[in-house]
Amino acid sequence: MSEKVVTRFAPSPTGFLHIGGARTALFNWLYAKHAGGTMLLRIEDTDRERSTEAATAAILEGLTWLGLTWEGEPVSQYQRAARHREVAEELVRLGKAYYCYATPAELEAMREKARAEGRPPRYDGRWRDRDPSEAPAGAKGAIRIKAPIDGETVVHDLVQGEVRFPNKDLDDFIILRSDGNPTYMHAVVVDDHDMEVTHIIRGDDHLTNAARQTVIYDAMGWQVPKMAHIPLIHGADGAKLSKRHGALGVEAYRAMGYLPEALLNYLARLGWSHGDDEVMSIEQMISWFDIKDVNKGAARFDFAKLEALNGVHMRAMDDARLTDALLATLPYLPEGEQLASRFDEPARDRLVKAMPGLKERAKTLVELADNTYYLTASRPLQLDEKAVAILDADARAVLKAVAERFQGLGEWNAQSTEAAVRDYAQTSGLKLGKIAQPLRAALTGRSTSPGVFDVLEVLGRGESLARIQDQID
Repeated sequence: MSEKVVTRFAPSPTGFLHIGGARTALFNWLYAKHAGGTMLLRIEDTDRERSTEAATAAILEGLTWLGLTWEGEPVSQYQRAARHREVAEELVRLGKAYYCYATPAELEAMREKARAEGRPPRYDGRWRDRDPSEAPAGAKGAIRIKAPIDGETVVHDLVQGEVRFPNKDLDDFIILRSDGNPTYMHAVVVDDHDMEVTHIIRGDDHLTNAARQTVIYDAMGWQVPKMAHIPLIHGADGAKLSKRHGALGVEAYRAMGYLPEALLNYLARLGWSHGDDEVMSIEQMISWFDIKDVNKGAARFDFAKLEALNGVHMRAMDDARLTDALLATLPYLPEGEQLASRFDEPARDRLVKAMPGLKERAKTLVELADNTYYLTASRPLQLDEKAVAILDADARAVLKAVAERFQGLGEWNAQSTEAAVRDYAQTSGLKLGKIAQPLRAALTGRSTSPGVFDVLEVLGRGESLARIQDQID
């Protein structure tokens, strides 16, 4: 019987949940789900200067919107400081760590000497074997781990393969500062051990940390979790992802009108693939995902691809579900709250009915929201420039003739209105477009919209004839 898989997502609450963090969370979540395990959430808030409650709230909200659920309460790393101290002191008792009383001036001199000799700065181990009784009176020491001096530390990485670090490069790093606060390097190990994490999936910028953390695991005689260091996301130009490329918080993607399903699909494909499959449901991702299939190379973020994929997900979505998704997203869209207030129950029903035509013409929920204008607009409609240009004197004459035909219709639907318009086209000798364009402008206030006969059916007889009449008058 193999152990139960436990992964963890461990963001620092110094800002929003950015897109790289969201992908790390997704890979942890998918791997846990695929293996029938669980994902835990730990907030790494030991940096008290930069950690904020607002950032923690934004991270939790971002994960919730994406549907990346975690087990139990989020763990605060800061609140576990007493436990981190206890382990550091235990390592001293075991002879695996020691108090170091080197002064800031001594440490600076060590750095200078290393620079002068062209070596990377390393602590020289001067307190490693000295008796603490030699400490200056009243000095508070920092605790350093006794790193192995010879040989190498090997990280068996599920993505990067076997990575070897010469031990001479690791030095005796600090695990507990002289003020009694644990270092990040140490806190992470104690937390992952206590939370029984079996798989650590994180960015490959942590790969050198993995070697140092392995030293702590070995010193405590703890089992090292399996590690997978995933490549970072780059911009389309190949440079490390930054704000200008789209390294925004996930709430920005929500405001740009992306569906969480589409964003997750896109993020999963950044560095991982399953054959030639581009479009995947959450269920398929869970069933197919394996961390060993993640590429070693950095993936490139491409907005055009994300947008195209979002359009595919929107078109594949059930009309009622897409309507609910749009209405739930409106408060987060630019000027969306105003629009949300207009969707009462009848307007929502019209939206569901109009959705097949609307979703064919939109790649994002912002575009979709924009295209719903005609469903809730008050009469007389505000026409855009192109609609104004279409509705000249000739066009108004066409509207008048069509309106007369519409008055006599027994049934009102897309088929009956289309038959009336085609009949008028035949008798008047006008091309269908010459009739449909003024109709569209009068009904929607725009020069583009879903099929004009669908629009007539969705708006219904009374509203359609009233809007046409407004333009004839």
